[in-house]
Amino acid sequence: MTAENKFMDMLVNYASAHQHKINIVFHLIGIPTIMLGINIPLSWFNYDVMGITLTAAHILTIGLFFFYLTLDTAFSIVFLVMGILIAEYALILSTHPIAGTIAAAAFFGGYALQFIGHAIEKSMPVLVKHPIQANLAAPFFVIVEIFGLLQLRKSLFNEINLLVAHHRKIDKQIN
Repeated sequence: MTAENKFMDMLVNYASAHQHKINIVFHLIGIPTIMLGINIPLSWFNYDVMGITLTAAHILTIGLFFFYLTLDTAFSIVFLVMGILIAEYALILSTHPIAGTIAAAAFFGGYALQFIGHAIEKSMPVLVKHPIQANLAAPFFVIVEIFGLLQLRKSLFNEINLLVAHHRKIDKQIN
């Protein structure tokens, strides 16, 4: 399977389980909230890299950026901006006296939103089947959803929607 086919397969699989508008909105809120919840404790670990202080949250964001870069350049760059903003906000919150409580509330609250969204959609969260893959890919798909909502890269989304409709038709015939 080529990288482009793998990329489209990932997008179609994600889109198939995220068709309901409320589920999409809950993911758009929940996933960055989870990222914040993870980044707050990661901000407690600082590293000096060539005179620049980076936190573990920054390093994670940069690592995800490079991974996402293998999938799509535009989505990856937008992710990097969003990821750095979340990491910076987490750094601010990490010094708060109840930073641990804020992190836990963000982490579990974000997951709760996703599970509620999937209950409304009546679809199984990918997190249940593939937890590592789901957590690595989720921030990327937030960016994909934003592009879709802003109607950017229409040809890509038209192709995804046609493939999702085709997959649903096949699933309906099988069941």
